[in-house]
Amino acid sequence: MVFDPSSLAYVDDGAPVAVRASTILPAVRENVELRTADGLTLVGELAMPSDGVVRATLITFHPLPTHGGFMDSHVYKKASYRLPALAGIAVLRFNTRGTVSPRGTSEGSFEEGVGERLDVEAAVEFAVDRGLPNRWLLGWSFGTELVLKYGAVPPVAAEIEGAVLLSPPLHRAGDADLEAWAAYGKPLTVLVPELDDYLQPEAATARFARIPQARLVPVAGAKHLWVGEKYAARALNEIAAAVLGVPVELPAEWRGPVASLPVQLPG
Repeated sequence: MVFDPSSLAYVDDGAPVAVRASTILPAVRENVELRTADGLTLVGELAMPSDGVVRATLITFHPLPTHGGFMDSHVYKKASYRLPALAGIAVLRFNTRGTVSPRGTSEGSFEEGVGERLDVEAAVEFAVDRGLPNRWLLGWSFGTELVLKYGAVPPVAAEIEGAVLLSPPLHRAGDADLEAWAAYGKPLTVLVPELDDYLQPEAATARFARIPQARLVPVAGAKHLWVGEKYAARALNEIAAAVLGVPVELPAEWRGPVASLPVQLPG
């Protein structure tokens, strides 16, 4: 059964609530569909601040779908649950071609990051058509490869303000892609876990030295998948700070309505 965000029920008992992994704060949530240039329909969700004031927009690209990555990968779920209310940030999540989640299945099949170029373009086009302001790409693991390969070149390059990377493995994106970002000149924030399985801070510093404007943030104790509330919260703080241009420490408590899920989504 496809999850319908309109089925969320918000309650408020007047007491402050700790923001935990499953805490869902108020937002305008909409199931959306993206159309690619090669005719595929990709399923996703757009979460907007309830007051309609959007300070920035995140266009997210999930980890490797052949290894369990999808639009509900936990950092992205938490971004959708928290950032519209706590930071005024709109969050667009979607499944790249062939990827399955509780939201549904995107058409097509996994294409090793090649055909996914059209998925990147479709997501950015959707955000532009919706009039979403201050658009930033956010990639995690495989998603960073898509951002690095296609974010700094037309038609995407003209429509975004910069990008944030979580745990870049630099498997599919090579030096030529890094040099394209260097020439592009727009901001790039790179969050690198100390204990990453693929690219740790020392090696990442050397690789990303090709991009003068890249800001590399080593995160002590973190692993590739950002498991644990401590690390997910740190990632969200760094993401919000990058796109808003100011230091951010998201509140650990919320006073107001909180949603309860009608079903338990896999995390």
